[in-house]
Amino acid sequence: MKKEVILYKKRQCHLCDVALDQLKLLQDELKFTLNIIDIEADETLMERYGLFIPVVEIGGEVVQYGHIDENVIKMRLQL
Repeated sequence: MKKEVILYKKRQCHLCDVALDQLKLLQDELKFTLNIIDIEADETLMERYGLFIPVVEIGGEVVQYGHIDENVIKMRLQL
């Protein structure tokens, strides 16, 4: 079964763009479902993640936020 990765992001966020690029590269290698959620479309998500974006969630668990480390994500996906 494919794992699901959620990237919480917003527009005009350089770290979000970098995280998305990293996740797309990893997706080619590790075959997971990537869902991208714009937190600006949801007031609750803006309150929850506004200061932490980008936020990467795997299997319902926040794995990383801010500067995303590709190796951490890769290790978590291989569990």
